[in-house]
Amino acid sequence: MHVDLTGSRIIVTGGARGIGESLVRVLCAEGALVAVLDVLDDAGQAVAGSATAAGPGRAVYHSCDVTSRSSVTEVFAAVAADFGGLDSLVHGAGVETRTPAEELTDAEWDHVVDVSLRGAFLTNQAAFPLLQAGGGRILNVASGAGLDPFPGAAHYSAAKAGVMAWTRSVAHEWGRHGITLNAIVPAMWTPMYQATRDHLTPEQLAAHDVFMAGRIPVGGKLGDPTTDLAPVIVTLLSDVTHFVTGQIICIDGGLSSVR
Repeated sequence: MHVDLTGSRIIVTGGARGIGESLVRVLCAEGALVAVLDVLDDAGQAVAGSATAAGPGRAVYHSCDVTSRSSVTEVFAAVAADFGGLDSLVHGAGVETRTPAEELTDAEWDHVVDVSLRGAFLTNQAAFPLLQAGGGRILNVASGAGLDPFPGAAHYSAAKAGVMAWTRSVAHEWGRHGITLNAIVPAMWTPMYQATRDHLTPEQLAAHDVFMAGRIPVGGKLGDPTTDLAPVIVTLLSDVTHFVTGQIICIDGGLSSVR
């Protein structure tokens, strides 16, 4: 079966930068209609505009707080009205902060957990009635931090582990409607990662690169969102993978493994 997303109606949360931005551009290049949801309004508008200009698909931006049920409900309804329905959702919105576990505040815990995990809960629920009649695809972006110890960011680790557990459970509930849910675990070279590298000393950077070369079997470094991640997601959003659900799919060169 040929992978074809022409005219497919897709929502991407966290689409204003990083992995989400790359995905928006690739989906538009595949001919899809893409709703870019984020709280970074200027960046989101710019991504939607340039992706549409490149075509052949179309992207539109909507400001959306994925931690707010009213915001999510309102924006999903607006997207469905504009697109004439919905075929897929990619929940990629997420934030990461680094704080020792004993120093975590309620506010920091809530912020990180709400965007990733509550965001999955609210956006997946909002997508359900739009997909229920004809089926569809939901992809939730998880992280290797939810599979392996992640010292200094236990709240982020807990949030991403929760995303995976939610995805697996709901896949079993919604499969009878033809709705598939999968979680992806990417390890990509993003602007955020580059910013982290830019703050390292030459000695720290050299040590980091040696460490990564030993951890990632394929290539020895993080992947490229456009060439390594987006093609896999395009396939997962197509009818080719209608029989794949409840899975944790690592797209990380072998960095992580699901046990």
